[in-house]
Amino acid sequence: MSQTDYQDIPHYTPKKGEEFMSIAQLEHFKSKLNTWRDQLVSDAESTISHIQEDSTQVADINDRATLEEEFALELRTRDRERKLIGKIDKTLHIIEMGDYGYCKTCGAEIALVRLEARPTADECIDCKTIAEKKEV
Repeated sequence: MSQTDYQDIPHYTPKKGEEFMSIAQLEHFKSKLNTWRDQLVSDAESTISHIQEDSTQVADINDRATLEEEFALELRTRDRERKLIGKIDKTLHIIEMGDYGYCKTCGAEIALVRLEARPTADECIDCKTIAEKKEV
């Protein structure tokens, strides 16, 4: 069974006169986030089985070193994804609270195009740009 990538979900096209963050829009982003979360969890589970299956004794020390480096890289990737799952869960909670789609800094609507590209975005592009400039 092939798993749908969250980016494969078609972009939401608002209907003429549709209110920002309508029920349909919220359901779209909720579905997108849940699909993404499921994909990340599935990837983590496959990494666990992959490491368990491939961690049998390797005779050659060079092969063993290569294998361990591959495992370390996979585990670093999964750790980043674990943090992303937490951010997705936080975003799903924000949807349930009714605050999704609005900038946490200035309260403005976050553009649908931005939310499609980064469904976990919690700041409008202007506030995010200012915040990034302050980090430098």
